[in-house]
Amino acid sequence: MSRYRPPSRPGSKFITPAGHARLCAELDQLWRVERPRVTQAVAEAAAQGDRSENADYTYGKKRLREIDSRVRFLRKRLDGMVVVSQAPTDTRRVFFGAWVTLENDTGAEQTFRIVGPDELGVQQGYVSMDAPLPRALLGKRLDDEITVALPGGEQRYLIVDIRYETAGS
Repeated sequence: MSRYRPPSRPGSKFITPAGHARLCAELDQLWRVERPRVTQAVAEAAAQGDRSENADYTYGKKRLREIDSRVRFLRKRLDGMVVVSQAPTDTRRVFFGAWVTLENDTGAEQTFRIVGPDELGVQQGYVSMDAPLPRALLGKRLDDEITVALPGGEQRYLIVDIRYETAGS
């Protein structure tokens, strides 16, 4: 068996203004606050002499590599990112940033927001637009019925509500 793994497909480059601000704040925190602090700690540990058995030096260098890796990732990811700050002209259709309420065959409803892959885990109810269900919903209208092939089997849904956040909410 070969070790080769094809490169993963990069996630969508769309992001909400709140998600963009969060990523920019994380980048700023890492670059302006945390990295200088860790660099100073590594310099102090290096001044103590023997670096081979100096845990502060070893773990400080490891943390610097982690910070630098994350900073490179964030800079590359933010470059070319499309910030979607306005609702689409047709708010009766499902597009990026929409809060969608679906009803399944048993009558159970679920509500989620379609966001970019960089915003997952930020808030309950956010779903990546790259996932199968949101991908099937894009462009659909209110009261449309869709069938989606999910890992647990095919599932049918009815679009009950579509709403977009306004700048004030």
